[in-house]
Amino acid sequence: MNTPSTPIQHLPVIIVGGGQAGLSVSYYLQEQSIEHLIFERKTLMHSWQSQRWDSFTLVTPNWQCNLPGHPYDGDEPMGFMKRDDIVAYLKRFADKLKPPVREGVTVNRLSVNADGSYEVFTSAGHYRCDQVVIASGGYQAPIIPRMAEKLPSTLFQMHSAQYKNPAQLPDGAVLVVGSGQSGAQIAEDLHLAGRKVILATGDAPRVARQYRGKDVVEWLDEMGYYNISVDQHPLREGVRDNTNHYVTGRDGGREIDLRRFATEGMELYGTMEDFDGENLLFRRNLAANLDHADSVYRNINSRIDTWINEQCIDAPLAKEYLPPWQPELERSKLKLADADIGCVLWCIGYRPDFAWLDTPVFNGMGHPQHRRGVSPQAGLYFIGLPWLHTWGSGRFSGVAKDAEFLAQQISAQLTAKKMGVEMV
Repeated sequence: MNTPSTPIQHLPVIIVGGGQAGLSVSYYLQEQSIEHLIFERKTLMHSWQSQRWDSFTLVTPNWQCNLPGHPYDGDEPMGFMKRDDIVAYLKRFADKLKPPVREGVTVNRLSVNADGSYEVFTSAGHYRCDQVVIASGGYQAPIIPRMAEKLPSTLFQMHSAQYKNPAQLPDGAVLVVGSGQSGAQIAEDLHLAGRKVILATGDAPRVARQYRGKDVVEWLDEMGYYNISVDQHPLREGVRDNTNHYVTGRDGGREIDLRRFATEGMELYGTMEDFDGENLLFRRNLAANLDHADSVYRNINSRIDTWINEQCIDAPLAKEYLPPWQPELERSKLKLADADIGCVLWCIGYRPDFAWLDTPVFNGMGHPQHRRGVSPQAGLYFIGLPWLHTWGSGRFSGVAKDAEFLAQQISAQLTAKKMGVEMV
């Protein structure tokens, strides 16, 4: 609590979150000599160190790492950095930047005053600011469904955010729930370690790693896909609900084909729905999930083919993909007692948690409303969210452009305030 001897500190800008997005905004604010302070609940780049498994790699090539003033500085631009290399790359960025940050400080509540300024209540005291950037990301609260409560208390359960390696899991088969990027890659990690894996699939799409002589990311970059804005996308803001394609950068990069895993002994099921006290229950949609993933895979390849033809590019021809496995039947039940499952690993993502943000800028799904990170509430901004502006917004490739844009908005607001002009 503040007392007369501890006056409320007033700052032009406060940034909430010390990941690459928050630090990128700090870079551009420093360029313009705009005073600001970053609050980070843990330590800088904490999630990269604590919420990634041991074999984690980037799924985009290293050359796409382009933080402001800090492009990829290694020897393998076409490779895929491992977790420890990513952490080291980000530490070098922070060391260059020397950001004004308070680590270990939690923002408990943030509200707006009648005059448009902001009250920021933290674990380290009370602050006030003119503008605030929310850089805490959209992956804050791990999702574990309520049906998990029905499973036996003796069954070990874990979210992907806690997973490090197969050795930390108890003996027995591992039920991996979810086949998005994390689920597919963790299922592969366990499979390569010789663990029995039962995978409850979802509707996540997949993408090739290499196609017609190049990494698919390189083709898509040439085609301008990473620069298409939300406003230009056919789905408009609906694209933010899309699931990321599964692929991996492991061992130099390769595609992930769940059908091939099935030929090697991984058990595949449709989407898990419930537990009836004896059986795990699944939708009969395994074939549909696999077909959907393959359809997206082929569609992306087809678009690359069109681009190659239109640009008269000399590229090697590709072999047609032939599914190596088809489910013979749709299994809707798995008796838990007979499956020898020692662990359930939930890989169904995260949900945003902005309960501490007391401003009316959220839609019915609890997601912040914004246009390129600029919210309807003057002086309140978001960065680091998937598809904030483009496909690259949630990646190392696009966050710098988003941060530079927001810094320009912040500067314009501060200038307008000094001149007594109200910006709309």
